[in-house]
Amino acid sequence: MRFLFIRHGDPDYENDTLTEKGHREAKLLADIIESYGIDEIYQSPLGRAKDTAAYSCKKLGIEPVTLDWLQEFPAQADPNVSEAVKTAYGNEITIDETTGKYKTHILWDVLPSYYMNHPELFDREGWRESEIVKASDMSEIYDQVIGEFDKFIADNGYVKEGMAYKVTENNDKTIAFYCHYGLTSLLLSRLWNVSPFVAWQFTALAPTSVTEVVTEEREKGIATFRTLRAGEITHLKMGKEEPSFSARFCERFENEDERH
Repeated sequence: MRFLFIRHGDPDYENDTLTEKGHREAKLLADIIESYGIDEIYQSPLGRAKDTAAYSCKKLGIEPVTLDWLQEFPAQADPNVSEAVKTAYGNEITIDETTGKYKTHILWDVLPSYYMNHPELFDREGWRESEIVKASDMSEIYDQVIGEFDKFIADNGYVKEGMAYKVTENNDKTIAFYCHYGLTSLLLSRLWNVSPFVAWQFTALAPTSVTEVVTEEREKGIATFRTLRAGEITHLKMGKEEPSFSARFCERFENEDERH
């Protein structure tokens, strides 16, 4: 079984759709989508993912299925809980003018200076005990999303057992998920058997990039998942479209034109 995790195009977050650039990216992906041999398409309920999938679905003649758990991972940390949690985000946190309190913040934008001093974030189980996670709703939402993902995989013939998967009915299907960076990284961490903070902090998947994961059944009835490519953007290179910087931060601190 093969999974393709496809990030939405360059986002217009305010209107939950795509920018003009995002539409160009999605069209370029659709131009080569037939080469992936996709059998089924599942999409996030959010507009930017659905708008991206629409180009490929039209080209392939496949009706997408919307799964609520494919929405961007919604867990938020509360900087008001403690000064330590506040330092995880530095000057990126903002004040809610209505309440006068700090606004909550997504989990995967933790500053390097914070996780340098909190190695528990990268522990396969220890991340749950970290102060920043306890100041959030992450554990509960993580369990809900991973539960849905595990069920989806089990329904397709691979049942999670410890660090691997028991094969109940193997297959050669190629399944595409049109979704989001944070959510994809979390699902990858489940397949890799690592903390989600590992994928969040050490990967960057450009808009409309394709990440390919495939089962390996080296022993009859026991499967694992291997990542063949992550963040593939061949379609953008072919179309001479510069990849969006979304999901990345500045390559050099002095690069003022890049996101800090």
